[in-house]
Amino acid sequence: MFDKILIANRGEIALRVLKACKEMDIKSVAVYSEPDKELKHVKMADEAICIGPAQSNKSYLNIPALISACEVSGADAVHPGVGFLAENDHFAEQVVASGYTFIGPDPESIRIMGNKISAKEMATSVGLQCVPGSGRVSATNRETLDIANSIGYPLLIKAAAGGGGKGIKIVRKEEELLSSMRITQQEALNSFGSDEIYLEKFIENPRHIEVQVIADNFGNALHFFERDCSIQRKNQKIIEEAPAWDLNETKKEELFKLCINCLKKMKYKGVGTFEFLYKDDEFYFIEMNTRLQVEHTVTEMITNMDLVKLQIETAAGQELELKQNDIKKYGHAIECRINAEDPETFIPSPGKVTEYDPPGGIGIRVDSHLYAGYTVSPYYDALIAKICAFSFDRKSAIKRMSFALEEFFVEGIMTNKDLQEIIMKEPKFFEGDISINYLKDVLNIS
Repeated sequence: MFDKILIANRGEIALRVLKACKEMDIKSVAVYSEPDKELKHVKMADEAICIGPAQSNKSYLNIPALISACEVSGADAVHPGVGFLAENDHFAEQVVASGYTFIGPDPESIRIMGNKISAKEMATSVGLQCVPGSGRVSATNRETLDIANSIGYPLLIKAAAGGGGKGIKIVRKEEELLSSMRITQQEALNSFGSDEIYLEKFIENPRHIEVQVIADNFGNALHFFERDCSIQRKNQKIIEEAPAWDLNETKKEELFKLCINCLKKMKYKGVGTFEFLYKDDEFYFIEMNTRLQVEHTVTEMITNMDLVKLQIETAAGQELELKQNDIKKYGHAIECRINAEDPETFIPSPGKVTEYDPPGGIGIRVDSHLYAGYTVSPYYDALIAKICAFSFDRKSAIKRMSFALEEFFVEGIMTNKDLQEIIMKEPKFFEGDISINYLKDVLNIS
């Protein structure tokens, strides 16, 4: 097992990893940018190292600074958390080349699944169904129009290296295609350093379903059932649930087997998540995230498994002791992402937290780095807390979440708590009549 882990991230996910380290008697190293010196995990870690100024490219995305922090601290492993460099194959390569363990898949797996085109090829090779689409296309190639017509409108232009809801544009008619592709290529280049794009059939009003998995170095691979992440704004998830409800059980079991087969074919190691669109009893693979997910919490709640500990153990070369039959699911769990933002305009709301009172009680879990006196930074993601509610079924979990949101209190900044409360009490959501367009179609939120 590792002696010391460097946590190459910030906020609630860094605190989550830190807690796992403490439970496993592993020393921790926090890294932080200059404005992040008051983060809770920085105060709690065994060591803390400043790696640069506020700008992410000079701190949390600064690979030489992170490697130097490993050298200075004597860490023997790096946990990338979520976001930033968590799915960066070059970072994983540099960590390994410098003599440290990257707590995640090997760089080749990250590379394959990080590119949406090669990921679809891998998925197809094991029998997973993909959304109809193209390989790499170019806005300067008139043959693209023929490819688009063969797929059919409406369609999506997507960045091959995209993620986090970025690098996606809907095109509903042919005359919009080439100009939209040029715009998307530029956005992809700016966001991901690659202008590679592809086309994909736009499926109207599907649900977003994902499968949580893990694999070790010994050929063992397991799934932890599925989540529904359909409530999204601009392709960014704001509510996640586990398990998903009202799915075709036969198709779901087949899906789990195919995901496991894909892991084994790649010789994948660590945790990961397969993501799908679901409509008319069909699952369409869209991507795989080769890291821990923000919403891992709800899976932990319905399975009573610690995914972060398992992730660390497999990275340390330990064989999974679990068998698939050991993983049971119980009840229903919901996660609401609380962002520091105006609930109507969605403009970020950084500032000093003057009061903070999280909810509690039976079946409630809060993952957050907030405390009274902490200043929410304007430089990074607006996520400040994840409120999770667990109960014996979906409707009772929603009711428990409604009360938890009422109890949640933050003063000094605005949050999207009010929007979350509205959703919990909205009839269509309560009955499970949702899709990825729920906010737009039901609440008129774009």
